[in-house]
Amino acid sequence: MKFEVKIMASIVHRNNRFLVVHYEYDEVSGKRKQKWETYRTLADAKRRKAEIERRQELGVMNVPTCKTVADLLKEYVSLYGTTTWSLSVYSSNTRLIRNYINPVIGKMNLCEISPRILEKYYQKLLQTPAVSRITQKRGTKDTGFIQPATVRKVHSLLRSAFNQAVKWELMEKNPAIHATVPKAVPQKREVWDAETIFLALDVCDDARLKLAINLSFACSMRIGEILGLTWDCVDISPKSIAGGTASIMITKELQRVDKTAMKSLEQKDVLFIFPQSSKRNTSMLVLKKPKTESSVRKVFIPATVAHQLESWKREQERTKEALGGEYTDYNLVLANGLGHPMERTRIAALLNALIEKNDLPKVVFHSLRHSSITYKLQLTGGDIKSVQGDSGHAQAQMVTDQYAHIMDKNRKNNAALFEEAFYRGKDPTSQEASPTVNPTLPSGIDPSLLKKISDNPDLLKILSAIAGSL
Repeated sequence: MKFEVKIMASIVHRNNRFLVVHYEYDEVSGKRKQKWETYRTLADAKRRKAEIERRQELGVMNVPTCKTVADLLKEYVSLYGTTTWSLSVYSSNTRLIRNYINPVIGKMNLCEISPRILEKYYQKLLQTPAVSRITQKRGTKDTGFIQPATVRKVHSLLRSAFNQAVKWELMEKNPAIHATVPKAVPQKREVWDAETIFLALDVCDDARLKLAINLSFACSMRIGEILGLTWDCVDISPKSIAGGTASIMITKELQRVDKTAMKSLEQKDVLFIFPQSSKRNTSMLVLKKPKTESSVRKVFIPATVAHQLESWKREQERTKEALGGEYTDYNLVLANGLGHPMERTRIAALLNALIEKNDLPKVVFHSLRHSSITYKLQLTGGDIKSVQGDSGHAQAQMVTDQYAHIMDKNRKNNAALFEEAFYRGKDPTSQEASPTVNPTLPSGIDPSLLKKISDNPDLLKILSAIAGSL
């Protein structure tokens, strides 16, 4: 069965595999030769088909002979990157090539590259000063040396590029497959518990930051999604709030993107470009499609957050009326005083100021999303699919692997639960067990739930907060 057929290339589904069929011209014989390439998924086949058609649109029937690593990466970016990468990935990968690959091994011939050479190269990178993303200067006070995590990104990029070189018959095998990569210790992200979040909200005197915190915690939204949210995607009608169906539709995000990436990818996934304050800027603010298809989602919001949005909208309308033509209306929910978009650096600065002023545990804004997902897993009894629907992760496993932080107090409860379930009263030599103290639940909670939640103080805090807001 054929999924798509075009003159340049076609995709054929056969035996649970997807075959990309295309023609290339042999430079020696001048004859057209049919090629069949096998892929496991339709998405991979479509990417390869787009790459082939991109090559032929550029008038490149055969990949030019690439002698050096730099030659290969130039073709790799032009033929593969422009059809496959997002704007942010394009910027990140081209930065790695420009700063860390070409200056060191760019002039080496492809035939010289081996697993041993790559391993020596990776070790050299670890002893090389990093390049600042802001100043593009090497070895500033803030950058230090290149970290193992960055080296692993370099390795991943080279492995993909060499894999394409094998497909293009420029290399016999991929040397990066067997190269040992430096281990990177995952950084433990600090998170706030519910008590700290509500304390921060109580002492926060910036309405925009308070709204951003609530949207991240209650709705599991990313900062780019919050800053790109527009009022046409918000349902806070009185009927919806009363019926418990107030919601937010996440369809876009605010992002600062590199101009070069915008040009190379022909404004891929960009929905709107905000006017620039200066032509000298090398980047621009845009509204773009979310990072994955699963990121487009509907999130139901608590009544308290819905009422906060109501109040904020009224305040915004008063500001627009007062400023008149001085206010530029982009329909953004979280706009600054003149209607212009707020950048994530501004939100980060406001959060840091709040932390410093009130001596709160130091976290980054994204940590609130971690807290949100953790508590939703707890409140739903581990309903990963429903939490995944709120978070917008492409795979359910990512929810538990990356965001489900287990708080120490919950781990301590495990011992208490085992004591209660298996050991209490079973050991004749044990001392008389200490009496169990039943916590006081907020009004409206069914007493039958006491046994289930009494050993989870975080659940009690959340339930208390919810009851207090009603």
